[in-house]
Amino acid sequence: MRSALLPRGLVGMLSAFAFVLASPVTAQTTAESNYFAYVAAESDDTVDLVRFGPDGGELLRRIPVGILPNEIEGPHGVRVSPDGRHWYVSIAHGMPYGTVHKFETGTDLEVADTTAGLFPATMDISPATGFLFVVNFNLHGDHVPSNVSVIDTVSMTEIAQIEQGVMPHGSRLSTNGMLAYSVAMMSAELFEIDTMTFQASRRMRLTGDNETTKAVLEGDPHAGHMMGGGPAASPTWVQPAPDGRHAYVALQGLNQVLEVDLEAWEPRRRFHTQRGPYNVDVSADGRHLVVTEKTNDSVGFWDLESGAERASVAASARITHGVVITPDSRFAIVTVEEIGGEPGRVEFYNLESLEREAVVEVGKQASGIAFWKTE
Repeated sequence: MRSALLPRGLVGMLSAFAFVLASPVTAQTTAESNYFAYVAAESDDTVDLVRFGPDGGELLRRIPVGILPNEIEGPHGVRVSPDGRHWYVSIAHGMPYGTVHKFETGTDLEVADTTAGLFPATMDISPATGFLFVVNFNLHGDHVPSNVSVIDTVSMTEIAQIEQGVMPHGSRLSTNGMLAYSVAMMSAELFEIDTMTFQASRRMRLTGDNETTKAVLEGDPHAGHMMGGGPAASPTWVQPAPDGRHAYVALQGLNQVLEVDLEAWEPRRRFHTQRGPYNVDVSADGRHLVVTEKTNDSVGFWDLESGAERASVAASARITHGVVITPDSRFAIVTVEEIGGEPGRVEFYNLESLEREAVVEVGKQASGIAFWKTE
């Protein structure tokens, strides 16, 4: 851990404590337990701990992150370890590379950090190996292939980089932790990585045509993202289903979510969304698909058994971003960025009624979100 962080963290924790004392709790909800989640605020350089329970939602703590107190460094991805003892945040900006930081849950004290690649973004941790897979989005400069950094979370060292397509995003692992998935936004590809060998075992070209989508990419792996003269797919997220048989890919450029049969490595159903599908989650019981419709400022809900859209609900603010479903499949927790100097928001939706039961203000440009625990 860099020593420069400690003074900034202490000051930030004191100011956060004063802020939380004045933060109201929202009205009664249908929740029977308390749910806790961490939220990255990109334009405030904080990770905010929020709670949602029977008496509503509230901001519990704001944790300053980063190493440069006079610069906005852009925390983006956040993830809690499978044992719940630590959380990790990717810091997009650096000199020149970004970093990943490890904190204790509960105390929210930093343990260590390490350098990743250019603009590290979304990430996930394998319960099989403990390794963290973070995509290096490489937002700046030429559109060239980037990579996924593999980080040993015990020693907090980068142990491998796996080449991906152009602007990889949406790093998510299978339930057993043996396979890592990501998409390349600008080369329109889906990647599957073997987490034991660190090899990209399969890749798929993503297009707006079912017949061509199912073909594994052959030829030039760095081809542009315009598929056969059609529209840009611009995939931004991939979410494997808990059953291990399907994955769901947000095609932002096509206003679709694509269901992929992982065994056959072929597309199946397409879910037509409102404008700008961005992040996706699937409930543990396999019933619910929830999509943040970023450009439309809304959240979409689907029944996976029937494939029917249940609703698209307007968010309480602008630019929906991240989504995570609670492990009991009862609630979806959504981040909303907002714009300018307005605070970001975290929204809590009941997955049966689709009612928004609470809204909590957090730091500016709320983005990545990670579920911590239920109690």
